[in-house]
Amino acid sequence: MRQTSDKGFWSYEMMLMVLLSLNFGIVFFDRNAMSYLAPFVQPDLKLSNEQVGLFASGLSFAWAISGFVIGTIADRAGHRKAFLVVTVVIFSLCSVVSGLAGSFLILLGARMIMGTAEGPLMPISQSFAAAESSPDRRGLNMGFVQNFGSNLFGSFVAPLAVVALANAFGWRISFYVAAIPGLLSAFLIWMLVREPKMERQSATEDRERMPLGEMLRHRNIWVCMLMSIFVVAWMVLGWTFLPLYYVNQRHFSTQTMSYLMAVLGMSAAVGAFILPGLSDRVGRKPIMIFGSLIGVLVPLAAMFYGGSVLMLGVLLFIGWLTNGVTPLLMATVPSETIPARYVATTAGLVQGLGEIIGAAGGAWAAGKAADVFGLSVTMWSMGACALIAGIVAPLLKETAPVKIRRDAQRRDSQKLRKESAA
Repeated sequence: MRQTSDKGFWSYEMMLMVLLSLNFGIVFFDRNAMSYLAPFVQPDLKLSNEQVGLFASGLSFAWAISGFVIGTIADRAGHRKAFLVVTVVIFSLCSVVSGLAGSFLILLGARMIMGTAEGPLMPISQSFAAAESSPDRRGLNMGFVQNFGSNLFGSFVAPLAVVALANAFGWRISFYVAAIPGLLSAFLIWMLVREPKMERQSATEDRERMPLGEMLRHRNIWVCMLMSIFVVAWMVLGWTFLPLYYVNQRHFSTQTMSYLMAVLGMSAAVGAFILPGLSDRVGRKPIMIFGSLIGVLVPLAAMFYGGSVLMLGVLLFIGWLTNGVTPLLMATVPSETIPARYVATTAGLVQGLGEIIGAAGGAWAAGKAADVFGLSVTMWSMGACALIAGIVAPLLKETAPVKIRRDAQRRDSQKLRKESAA
């Protein structure tokens, strides 16, 4: 099973990207299940909006800490495959515990342990993608790994599946079923994935470490950190409060809510190809500016569009393409700014700040404000986050290999013309 060719259509590179993307999709299936089930869990366990927000905040906080800490350990110790397998098994079992929970505190604890297991998955997966991708496909591959599976399963399949199961059998059954794909994915990773090429460097290079201060001297790193705070907050506010807003504020049925949430998954799965793929051709910077700003459309449509549900879905589809920005700011741009062997550490740091400040802080604060001012405050917060990310993005320095080569060729041509004229 490990003899996958490195050439041809079904190369090892392609197989790896597909498997890593599907695995990350299972992560988000489990992570997002709580949001889609909130309209069922909230009345059953008698929860406030703040407590619903704390589920997202607690998972995000644990996700952030473990993402950076375990991502750093994986960079230094190697054996990334083992880290992937163990963490996938743990978060799958936590889904079962979520279904068994009978109180707010037990469910919160289960979600935080799940976040601890899930946090390292993206940084470590992207270290595989950065190492095994050809330079001209790095943006596309890393966008595919982070966005395609996570949104196909976590944002498209998940709302349809878990809401249907909850309507038919109760919300607890949905958590039990969500654990099964993760265990299967852990088995496939163990059987098919090899350690990335970076592990075959010299012992001297393996012992090298990049201090945090040196990372932050690169402007792109701290700009990506700042963007991560607002883009992650935008996403988590959407995952957490859109289902409640549709059911409690717009008075849609839970089935209609599941359809509208599934549209987001379709959008982000498409965006996983479109935005990172375009960034390989026209540059990271313009795509990150445009991609951030269109996210404002999601909360505006959710609040103010009063036409058909079908057209509402179209507007949401367009706005949720912002998800295509996340792999660029969390992995692709950092991996093109500093040596690729540090990408798990750097991606964990960028992701961590987004999860702690943007997701954990934002979800809790928005939930608390919603108990006082109503659920609309969560939508206004989403719009503000997308707008700020779009304003920050122009500070980035371009890193796309094709764009850099094109700019260098243009400069060389201009220099030759000046010399000829002289």
